[in-house]
Amino acid sequence: MSVSELDRYAAEFEAFHARFAHCFVRSEPRQAARQYLRGLLTSVKRKNCWQMAEATGASHPQGLQRLLFGALWDADQARDELEEYIVEVFGAANGIAILDETGFLKKGTQSVGVKRQYSGTAGKVENCQVGVFLVYRSQGGSVFLDRRLYLPEEWCADAGRRAQACVPAGVTFQTKPALGMAMLEQAWARGVPMEWVSGDEVYGDSSALRQRVAQAHKKYVLAVSSDTSVWRKQPCPTPDAVAWESVADVVAALPATAWQRLVVGEGEKGPRRYDWVALRVFEKHGPLPGPEGWLLARRSVSDPDELAYFLSNAPADTALQTLAEVAGARWSVETAIEEAKGEAGLDEYEVRYWHSWYRHITLSMMAHAWLATMRQAQGGKPTPAGTGRTERAGGTPAAGDRAAAATAQCRAGAAVVELAAGQAPTGTP
Repeated sequence: MSVSELDRYAAEFEAFHARFAHCFVRSEPRQAARQYLRGLLTSVKRKNCWQMAEATGASHPQGLQRLLFGALWDADQARDELEEYIVEVFGAANGIAILDETGFLKKGTQSVGVKRQYSGTAGKVENCQVGVFLVYRSQGGSVFLDRRLYLPEEWCADAGRRAQACVPAGVTFQTKPALGMAMLEQAWARGVPMEWVSGDEVYGDSSALRQRVAQAHKKYVLAVSSDTSVWRKQPCPTPDAVAWESVADVVAALPATAWQRLVVGEGEKGPRRYDWVALRVFEKHGPLPGPEGWLLARRSVSDPDELAYFLSNAPADTALQTLAEVAGARWSVETAIEEAKGEAGLDEYEVRYWHSWYRHITLSMMAHAWLATMRQAQGGKPTPAGTGRTERAGGTPAAGDRAAAATAQCRAGAAVVELAAGQAPTGTP
């Protein structure tokens, strides 16, 4: 988006910016956040502080750099405000919460959480950071609800590296499913409406996560590995009475007539057509049987050897089309990450510290939500032209005023803004 294009939405942008004014202690970081947001939304070649400052008319980048490092504001408070806004504009009772992660390729060893680890962005092991994200999908679009930086075990155990990267003392090692669960708990506590939870094998393979989603009275369709164990018949009186099988073996034994070809959404090259099958099974939770649920399988039309497997706790009368559509909705998280990287600078940051990472990522999530709001108001049309790159006001308004402003701005076709994250030491972001 060019500066002139952004200026055409100036009134809406400023109203959204005012919504987050209470996240800032002083006017300087409040205005720096406005400038940073505008920089993320403009089509500069590289969305670092230097180029964003130049694109937005600033003579130097110090204000933007200080915003990421030393200014007083709270990224989680801004995240909370963003979630409230998303509920108002995108919230739906049948919403889908989707867990996924993405890699941020890095050089060196000092950026917080960096190590040689698998990156879906690169499709291989690379030197990178990994962020875990919770995306909200409804008829209005797909937007980011929350984010967590994955901190590897060796980082958690290294006091020196933690101190250099300003990792808070209370941060302990958490697996990606645990980070995902924390974000879901946060969303539920704040009343984000959702019917379904989805995610890939990283999250579906965690029986603890599946159980917690069910305990929260939410339905899930979660991908699982091909060797995940299930029982086709209820294993009573003891689990050993009936042998468990892998989901791959169960599906392989089904007759060809069991499969149905369904369209589960639109892709870049047209309708997404796959063959689908579902049957009732009993999950395996550790050595013990879990509740009865669905085993869902997806098969490529062009390559029948390409299969994916899912488990779901949806009721027995749930239609195959519904299960397939929820499983297919997981693709929207990949699209959201691509959009955020291509249009809102999600991966274009140059920071080393824990709080600086959260500040940049939070701003980028807000910029992406602004674009999603515009798209929704334009009837689902593409967002204004951005980088074209594809990859994997002072005063605190009252809560009622903020809600009213959000509704009016959504009708006008507008945008979201602002940021956060606590006090920090001196030095580079």
